[in-house]
Amino acid sequence: MLSRVRDYLKQRRALGFQLLVEGRLLENFARFVDRSGPRGPLTRKLAIQWAALSKGSDRLYRARRLEVVRTFAKHLSAAEPRTQLPPRHLFGPAHRRPDPYIYSPQEIQELMLRAKELPGSLRGPTYWTLIGLIACTGLRISEALHLKPEDVNLKEGVLTIRESKYHKTRLVPLHATAISPLRDYARRRQRFFPLATTFFVSERGLALARRTADGTFGQLRQGIGIGRRRPPRLHDLRHAFTCRVLLHWQDSPKGAASRVAILSRYLGHTHVTDTYWYLSALPELLAQAAQAFANYHDEEL
Repeated sequence: MLSRVRDYLKQRRALGFQLLVEGRLLENFARFVDRSGPRGPLTRKLAIQWAALSKGSDRLYRARRLEVVRTFAKHLSAAEPRTQLPPRHLFGPAHRRPDPYIYSPQEIQELMLRAKELPGSLRGPTYWTLIGLIACTGLRISEALHLKPEDVNLKEGVLTIRESKYHKTRLVPLHATAISPLRDYARRRQRFFPLATTFFVSERGLALARRTADGTFGQLRQGIGIGRRRPPRLHDLRHAFTCRVLLHWQDSPKGAASRVAILSRYLGHTHVTDTYWYLSALPELLAQAAQAFANYHDEEL
């Protein structure tokens, strides 16, 4: 099964699909199948057993695991007719939008101040700059962590985001206030690690890992008391950025309706509908919407 999965992933990736999480899940599934006994076709029973292995996980995670195998099974069935398709929605829906946490400007400032206090010669400046950059640009975490020194053009005030989601490359202009902090961090990193291959580095000068960044952010978040049943994420800074930009535009004379496509391109989205995923019903936005409706109603009367 492992060789079948790897052939499948090779074909899909050749078509431009990254399949990072899906690839890891499918290889895990394939190893489970290969350990389970005699070789044979992919069966519903095996798919369901594997999807339900993680007892401590929620139904959403199990549903996602089953969906990944089902997609692979549909591909495999074209060449192997005895392949059985796992049932759809056995564990419920496989996709649900997690409620984002919209950080206030004060909370972002406090997170950055706590980041400055992290021990180490470069750890504090790294996280202070990383959080500030994501908060003011809405970058995906992976995009920020994959930045190379040459991708950060501080003379022109532009970031080059290379080969991001769907293999797209784009330019992200920086606000003038972001340039000085980025320049200060670049000089400090250059002093400690002149041969660093990424813009953000660990205390050892290596590329900053996503898991490490998420773990450190969790410590910072706990320190200022931000927490709910589902703890806010570093990625929620992207949600906060999107909502704040929309709120700012709504307050401007031009409004926001004609500029959502610009925001979508800035965020690196293929379709404007992808941008709607990041919009949340902030009280301020609802108040603006209510006022706009009231104004429209008065004009009609």
